Order: sequence, then structure tokens, then C-alpha cells
Amino acid sequence: MSMLRNVFAVILGIATFFLLIMAVQKIGHLLYAPPTDLDVKNHEQMRAYVATLPVGAILFVGLSYMVGAFGGSVVAAFVGTLKPLYFGVTIGGIVLAFALMNFVIIPHPWWFMLAGPIAIMLASYAAIQLMQRFRS
Repeated sequence: MSMLRNVFAVILGIATFFLLIMAVQKIGHLLYAPPTDLDVKNHEQMRAYVATLPVGAILFVGLSYMVGAFGGSVVAAFVGTLKPLYFGVTIGGIVLAFALMNFVIIPHPWWFMLAGPIAIMLASYAAIQLMQRFRS
């Protein structure tokens, strides 16, 4: 039963990070509205669009990764029975993989491709620390 609970915790953590990333990016899109004719499935259009984004819009993407990694890791560690380290590394690793995949598909500024993964790892680390204190 404990194993099933831990699998459910990871699934819930993944769902949480996706929802949080979408929510923060939605706020970013309200502040930095993309063109109405932008086809997000067209990689060439997306590359051209990202190249024109102001720094604030790009920072919202990074903030979404951080919030998603932190929130997903906290939820998974709260629900699961293993040490928070396992959930933080798992959820943070999945968020990192998605971010890196996004960087391959849509080139971002060099500073963001360096800072984004660091921010994700720091957010996951913060979640691990928080949940270790919570469980003590």
C-alpha cells in the first residue's frame, strides 16, 4: 500500500507542477500578451516570437518553472511516505527535463538557459528542506 501511495504522490506532484506552470505562465501572458495569430505548434513562429520577448516575459517562464518545481515537490513529499529528498529529486528532475526539452525546441536567451535549470534545482532543494522540517 505504501508503494502505491508513493506512486500516487509522484503522479499528484507531476499534475501539480503542470497546473502551477500553466497558472504562472497564464499570468505572464496577461501581462505580456502574445500575438493573437501566434501558432504555438509552429516551432519557427515560436522561435521568432521568443527572440522578441522582453526580459519580464522570459522571467515569467523561469518563475513558472520555479513555482512548479517547488509546489510539485512539496505536494509529492506531503502525500508520499518516502523521504522528501526522493520526491524533490524526482519532481525537480522531471521539471528540469521538460525545461531542457523546451530549450532544444525553442532557443531561449543564453542567460535563461543557464539560470532556468539552476532555479529549478534551487526550488526543488527548498521544497526538500521545507518538507524535511515539516516531517520532523
